[in-house]
Amino acid sequence: MREHARVINLLVIAAIVLAALLSSCERAYHQETERYIFIASNITLPYWQEAASGFKDAAVALGIKSDFAGPDSYSPDEELDAFQKAVDRHPAGILVAPARADKFSAAIDAAIKAGIPVICIDSDAPDSRRIMFIGTDNYRAGMEGGTHMAQLLHGQGNVVIVAIPGQFNQQERIRGAKEALGGYGRIKILSTLDDRGDPRSANDQISELLEKKQKINGILCLEASGGPGSAEALHRLGMEGKVTVLAFDKNPETVDWITGGVIAGTIAQKPYTMAYYGLKYLDDLHHNIVHEFKDWRTAPASPLPTRVDTGTAWVDKSNIEAFRAAEASSLRQIGNPAQPTTQ
Repeated sequence: MREHARVINLLVIAAIVLAALLSSCERAYHQETERYIFIASNITLPYWQEAASGFKDAAVALGIKSDFAGPDSYSPDEELDAFQKAVDRHPAGILVAPARADKFSAAIDAAIKAGIPVICIDSDAPDSRRIMFIGTDNYRAGMEGGTHMAQLLHGQGNVVIVAIPGQFNQQERIRGAKEALGGYGRIKILSTLDDRGDPRSANDQISELLEKKQKINGILCLEASGGPGSAEALHRLGMEGKVTVLAFDKNPETVDWITGGVIAGTIAQKPYTMAYYGLKYLDDLHHNIVHEFKDWRTAPASPLPTRVDTGTAWVDKSNIEAFRAAEASSLRQIGNPAQPTTQ
């Protein structure tokens, strides 16, 4: 009986050892050299810090390495340089938010040709060979902004739009906003200002219009810096409550101005969601997880969706505290956005 038990024990031990040997011979799903890079513009902005937090969390969940890079001010040329440096490192995949589609198309095509999957988030480069776009339906978001503004003005008044004309996602928002506002015969669009993603520029330009006694009833901002910049101008001139300001995105300054009643509300995007799923899709591509074709590099069509709309949310005083808490949590997680988020 004892001999029988001893034999069984030996067989069990042998099976365990064999399993361990076999598993050690198997190739790990993720390799130690695997790294994914996220390139964005003006990475000091809370919007991109929130996106970086989503990218970092996805990397932790997958057990892979990640880096976050880009200029610390709005500079399409510097962002393109950061993208090209990322390509030179030949990572497992690149997530990019191109500030100017025309500048990035050739560089994205070169990365794809080199076998590096590239996914655009937030702002697209539709004429490039990028695999997919993840982000807001910007035309629809612009229409939402225009509709909210028209409702807040009760269908009449003069509106100034603050945006970054020439950037693809911005052009789509401007188009949507103008179409929505155009449905109201008593609303007039006075001008479209270019603040280049700088609240100081928005402040200066809105201040100049108001100091010239320009009759403005509403300021519709279609990028993140316009809202705080416009609100600061109104505050400085003692005009809080006299002009309706509608912002875009939910950075801390915008949230504060909403709480203070200077900004009526904002169209909030989901940068965390964009970057989180952006990394997951890149990882799927790198490992050819979707088996419709043998390899995404030689496939006649992308095995992934070509476009994922992450949607928007309307934020005003009624729900601001929930968004404030989520924003604070994201900023605590990412820390200093200028540093790599290597896992």
